[in-house]
Amino acid sequence: MQPAGNVTLSRNGCLMRFTLLDRVVAIDPGKTITAIKTLSLSEEYLADHFPRFPVMPGVLMLEAMTQAAAWTIRIAEDFAHSVVVLRSAKNVKYGDFVEPGRVLTVTAEVLSQDETTTKVKASGTVSSAGGERTSLTARLVLERYNMADRLPHGDAIDARVRAEMRKLWAVLHPTGRSGGQPRRMVYGAGSGGMIEAPRPVAGAATFAR
Repeated sequence: MQPAGNVTLSRNGCLMRFTLLDRVVAIDPGKTITAIKTLSLSEEYLADHFPRFPVMPGVLMLEAMTQAAAWTIRIAEDFAHSVVVLRSAKNVKYGDFVEPGRVLTVTAEVLSQDETTTKVKASGTVSSAGGERTSLTARLVLERYNMADRLPHGDAIDARVRAEMRKLWAVLHPTGRSGGQPRRMVYGAGSGGMIEAPRPVAGAATFAR
């Protein structure tokens, strides 16, 4: 079963990540989000899609858009629902290919929302010599709920999924921590760990050794 869009719960109860976004670059929680995915030639599915013309499968482009849309919903409601999944996709139109080395920029805009579903307008673009070109557009409907509402011991699953989602969000959008400022980490400090470096004082010059 897949309870949270990009976290899968296996039969033995382990949570496995399935993430098709590298970074969230902008977000207005509950309204809009922009995220990026850089396609690497090392991604295994490209060996079959296609052997002589590797491109990102359309279904994975759609999944990337769904994951982006799900994040703006989660952040807006402070992870109130552990499950945010795609219920339907309409008016799906594909355009330019996403080839290895190219960056897919995904945007999603919330159109309306009720107690359980959210309607979203989403698109994906890639940069080329001629500028931005559209790779995919779609209208999505996402559903959100908690496993506690459907399973006797679902509250434990909800807690685990929420914890994983919060960890993943800190990786996808690091500027979401520490009051909107990225943390500067110094590795190898202390007993082999890392500490947070002090931020420069406003107006002070910073010199590199």
